[in-house]
Amino acid sequence: MIDPTLSPRLIPLQYKRPKRLISGILLLDKPHGFSSNQALQKVKWLLQAAKAGHTGTLDPLATGLLPLCFGEATKFAQYLTDADKTYIATIKFGLCTTTGDAEGEVISTRPVLCSFQQVRDACQQFTGEISQIPPMYSALKHEGKALYEYARAGVEIARKARLVTIHGISLDSFSDDAAVISVRCSKGTYIRTLAEDIGHALGCGAHLVALRRTETANYKIDQAITLQAFEAMTDAARLGCLAPPDSAISELPEVMLDHDSVFYLKQGQPVWRSGVIPDGLLRLYDESREFLGVGQLQSDGKIAPKRLIQQTNNGGLAKK
Repeated sequence: MIDPTLSPRLIPLQYKRPKRLISGILLLDKPHGFSSNQALQKVKWLLQAAKAGHTGTLDPLATGLLPLCFGEATKFAQYLTDADKTYIATIKFGLCTTTGDAEGEVISTRPVLCSFQQVRDACQQFTGEISQIPPMYSALKHEGKALYEYARAGVEIARKARLVTIHGISLDSFSDDAAVISVRCSKGTYIRTLAEDIGHALGCGAHLVALRRTETANYKIDQAITLQAFEAMTDAARLGCLAPPDSAISELPEVMLDHDSVFYLKQGQPVWRSGVIPDGLLRLYDESREFLGVGQLQSDGKIAPKRLIQQTNNGGLAKK
């Protein structure tokens, strides 16, 4: 059995399987211990998909919702990467670690003397637009290398603070030295950093011990499938788990185009469409409700193609 997470260059030619043209989005419940890319490569191998990408990194420590895009759906992956996310985080107070989570070494300990109300008040200090300094143990790149590579070598890199938005934090439980919080936030928010900042505000320090993503854009964790369950399925059942590419942009207004407009749009030309058209980006469909891609209303009233898809039948072999 060949390990699907191996680089293709390391797999003997006789074991390489043909790639298939598969388009859609799998809502995966990422397991603990897998990096986002490891989970992606495993599912890509199971589907024999020619093209794939994930939509926002989850650390190996974290579990939960990881939308995986295949084929034409990868054209809209950025919309999900940029979308708001919701997490459930478990924070342990009184201990600070090198990484800000349970995988690091303890660097300081302090007594925990705070109450439920004090923890809740500390959480509320971090709602709205806040400034965060990305942790050294992160996948952010510096001169082509991930920050965690420098951190493991004992090298500290200066990082610029970034503005993120915490739409809401609720304190779900607090007992002794541990709290469970729910966080709805913008892209780029580091929950490890948030946990450390809450601990610092309370004067006792803290680190993240568990993290689960429960929402991304309009997708929710109860729609996701575990890697174990997906692996146990037949090929046909796996294909049936894929959400259509346009589900990634369901919040955009939709516009239906007639046959002639579709023809010219596919040639890359802006087209007229009668009636009131919302400003901004649009989901475009033909008269049979076949998804065409994303367009944008121009100042002259025409709809210009922005990101169109190629119609494919899931399961066909990709050209070499």
